[in-house]
Amino acid sequence: MVGYIPPGNINLTVVQITITRGIRQALYFIFAFSTVEILFTFGVMRFVQWLSSEINLENTIDVVMVFMFGILGVLTWKSRKEMPKADYSKKDSIRYGMLLGIINPMQIPYWLFVGTYLISHEWIDIGYLSLSVFSIGSGVGAALALYGFARFAQYIQEKFALSSYIVNKSIALLFFALSAYHIGKITYIHWIK
Repeated sequence: MVGYIPPGNINLTVVQITITRGIRQALYFIFAFSTVEILFTFGVMRFVQWLSSEINLENTIDVVMVFMFGILGVLTWKSRKEMPKADYSKKDSIRYGMLLGIINPMQIPYWLFVGTYLISHEWIDIGYLSLSVFSIGSGVGAALALYGFARFAQYIQEKFALSSYIVNKSIALLFFALSAYHIGKITYIHWIK
């Protein structure tokens, strides 16, 4: 749950879906994303010790995040003037949730750090049953955090009558800011420090 509290591509997408498509579509997205989160968490936690020794993701994740936030910003910026379609099928939101669940680049470093910490302090066991329960808890926590974002977005939209234009423009600017942050981080690490 904690991993989805700071602004990122997933919770901002939930806000955008809630405002442009409605809470029902956001719930389909959250369900699909959380299901993938369960499977992904189990896989990464199962192999966390091997992954941490074999994969050096310091710079790779930052570069991927620059491109991902940049692309999400451009797509959101381009769609800011479009009126949302009145009819979305639940399959669209489910597919979108599964796709973002699979290509979410922040999951690997997050679970490498958290998983290594939890396993090294012997707070969780790496047996199949323990990791299954932990992974289900991770998926439920992600769903609860994202549901909170969806409800908050719905509340804000109702209280302030925000248009999808303003929301999409704001989310696009936040995506560009997050991309700029990662560019600044890469620049600082490689050329200034």
